[in-house]
Amino acid sequence: MARRRTFSKVVTDSGDFLRLPLSSQCLYFHLGLHADDDGFITNPDVIQRAVGAAASDTENLVQAGFIISFSSGPAVITHWQAQNSIQKDRYIPTKHIKERDLLKCDRNKAYILD
Repeated sequence: MARRRTFSKVVTDSGDFLRLPLSSQCLYFHLGLHADDDGFITNPDVIQRAVGAAASDTENLVQAGFIISFSSGPAVITHWQAQNSIQKDRYIPTKHIKERDLLKCDRNKAYILD
């Protein structure tokens, strides 16, 4: 997993993001820091508890379209591809192949369920 992550002000300065409670915003940044090179977080519930966020913070992020949560456990940062570009020689594909195959990128480089 990379040591650096990028967050775009296009995403974090949006009205939808700024209307979220601060605890949900904080959780978003922590999830982004723990994401793999495709934007997947293996254990979002563990990260949520570790930073003292509530389950409602995760739900806020899902409802606002900032993360996609899978019933199998992982989650993905919706705007990952728009915010991060990883050099091919450093890129490590996600191990969440089944979940990745359920997604496609829209014209704004945001993940959407296919």
